[in-house]
Amino acid sequence: MCWTDAVASEPVGYDPSFLGIEVPLPDASADALLNTVLLNTVLLSYVHFSVRLDRERRLARVTGVNVDGARLIELERGGERWRFDDRVPVEWQAGPAIYADNDLDRGHLVRRRDPVWGDADAAGRAAAELAESDTFHYTNAAPQAAGFNQSKELWLGLEDHVLAYADANGLRLSVFTAPVFSIDDPPYRGIRVPLRFFKIVAWRSGEALAAAGFVLDQTPLVDTREARPSVEAGATVPDLGPYRTFQVPVADIAALTGLELGPLVAADRMPRALAAAGWRRLEASDQILL
Repeated sequence: MCWTDAVASEPVGYDPSFLGIEVPLPDASADALLNTVLLNTVLLSYVHFSVRLDRERRLARVTGVNVDGARLIELERGGERWRFDDRVPVEWQAGPAIYADNDLDRGHLVRRRDPVWGDADAAGRAAAELAESDTFHYTNAAPQAAGFNQSKELWLGLEDHVLAYADANGLRLSVFTAPVFSIDDPPYRGIRVPLRFFKIVAWRSGEALAAAGFVLDQTPLVDTREARPSVEAGATVPDLGPYRTFQVPVADIAALTGLELGPLVAADRMPRALAAAGWRRLEASDQILL
């Protein structure tokens, strides 16, 4: 079977009706299609999430995951291993060579725990285990500076904060995450390392859709030099500072990425007056506006 047949026969991963309000997985906007920005993508479905892979950049243009917070299943972290998705050619995926002998981490786009949910029976647990395993495909990874990926309190805690906020409405989220591709991304080992990432979290508030958008900038932390001076040799290591997280208008993410975000733009919970004032830098989760 060729890869096109395999992809076409896959069941749907991300469910656009999960919130009870239709929220499609983002695709290319009309402008992006005219500029052929997103023509070279393929949609891959996994358990409870999907990845729209860009075969030129070899990274995801967008990921979408459904999170059922009321049915999360706790699994002990085992010996998971990152691997290629054999449904698409290896050369379309940024594999282990990108991460060897440097300070770049394999950063999950769909978080390891987000799709790990199901019924409290053997079948539900089996599905949760498969979902967790699915997150370890290279199609769901992106190079992230070690200081960024290991500083989890704010960026990786955004969804938990919104999940707690959505408690009264069924603890369900749909989350979209991916790199923000730019011509300024530095070339490295056959790819371009993305300097920024976006995340959009959507939930149901009563009968309406609500959403919040975020951008993380890892520019101060990225070092793509193949050879770096060692600390042991007495080299001076620059103070690169922390990564920076911003709450931003969802419309800005649409403009940055060339993605059609449909109802998510209208559902943005960021007050218009603040949105007009520019991006809001976050230092702690209690600064998030929902």
